[in-house]
Amino acid sequence: MKLKSITAKARPGAFTLIEVLLVIVIIMLLAGSIVAFIIPQQASAEKKTAKMLVNNVKGSLDNYRLNIGHYPTEEEGGLLALLKKPEFENEKLGTKWAGPYVKADTTFEDAWSNTLVYEPATPEFMQAGDPPYRLYSKGPDGLEETDDDIGDKEVQEEVDSLEELSEAADPVTTGG
Repeated sequence: MKLKSITAKARPGAFTLIEVLLVIVIIMLLAGSIVAFIIPQQASAEKKTAKMLVNNVKGSLDNYRLNIGHYPTEEEGGLLALLKKPEFENEKLGTKWAGPYVKADTTFEDAWSNTLVYEPATPEFMQAGDPPYRLYSKGPDGLEETDDDIGDKEVQEEVDSLEELSEAADPVTTGG
């Protein structure tokens, strides 16, 4: 009597466990390299978007100034004066308003959901060469006047350095 040996034969077209694991590892390596490439691109795109928003709002502020004769003040609503006609004390100014100066769905928020900072200069304290306003995004950290701000931050750095220079050149002497 002959016994037939029963051996396990692999079915044709089936994958072994090692082959499946190898494919999974390759897919994970590809996904990891794609993520490592995309994340820096996204951060760069957010910064470029914020810079474009600041530049677009600057253009709208310039159009407002051309029509009204000055940049929007805090009493007029700041940046909101670009969207909605402010209450002017002088009725002639009200007739010159030709807005809205930005699209109706503009929120003045950067890519990180921070509201743009608009600081109009006070005319009484302006000196020759001073900018009429500062407009910037707080950047990814959401804090004002840090290194990642996008916009007119450079102007403030120049003002600060000029103030430091003037203080160094004109030291206050104390009596002794």
